[in-house]
Amino acid sequence: MHFEVIGKITNIEVIATGKAIRDLARLERRYGRGRWRKMKGIATVRLLNGSVRRAEVHWYEAYGIGKKRMKIKRFLD
Repeated sequence: MHFEVIGKITNIEVIATGKAIRDLARLERRYGRGRWRKMKGIATVRLLNGSVRRAEVHWYEAYGIGKKRMKIKRFLD
């Protein structure tokens, strides 16, 4: 991860679940089987250069495994 999430992630939505996730086979191979969901939300992030910005972030999560492969999709400011 090339950034750090500061505070809480808000406006969380589910984008896809189960077979609708394109990377499902890779997620299960790397992290294990679970009820995988692709999520998105709004967060304040600190970038490597120290700047703080609001961004839309996407990630995958499964119960008992947690959030994996978080990425910034776009900046909102």
